[in-house]
Amino acid sequence: MVLNEREKMDITSQLNQMSTEEKLRTMELIWDDLCRTSDFSSPDWHKDILEEREKRIKEGKEDILDWEESKQQLKDSLS
Repeated sequence: MVLNEREKMDITSQLNQMSTEEKLRTMELIWDDLCRTSDFSSPDWHKDILEEREKRIKEGKEDILDWEESKQQLKDSLS
């Protein structure tokens, strides 16, 4: 599906009216949908970053946050 200029403007107008929380919820819905419906592979560099982070966790150089706690921190920082 390719959007024409009018459709892009309509979407932009709707986004401008949304709160940050609504935008974040919308992004979550889009990512969930992409995960279910797309045949997408992460790029090689992504694997490298994840391996480096895992190494730092094992060495005690990284903190791990629960996903719900992380989302709350993001929401708090944006409000």
